[in-house]
Amino acid sequence: MFYDDKHGPHFHVIYAEYRTLISIADGSKLAGDLPARAYRFVLQWLTLHRADLEFNWERARSHQTLLDIPGLE
Repeated sequence: MFYDDKHGPHFHVIYAEYRTLISIADGSKLAGDLPARAYRFVLQWLTLHRADLEFNWERARSHQTLLDIPGLE
């Protein structure tokens, strides 16, 4: 997470050669692209961990260490 980016609360997704920024609020793609299947997994993960991502976003803004968020099983 890079809290001072111009895109507001978001996270970065790297999948093979793809790089994408995803909005924490609504899961929209802010920049970049992902294959449809990978994007569906990201949206599922976001639904499960939105509160964790919002918490980490605030930690990043306060220059605190981010907490680990588990991946999909």
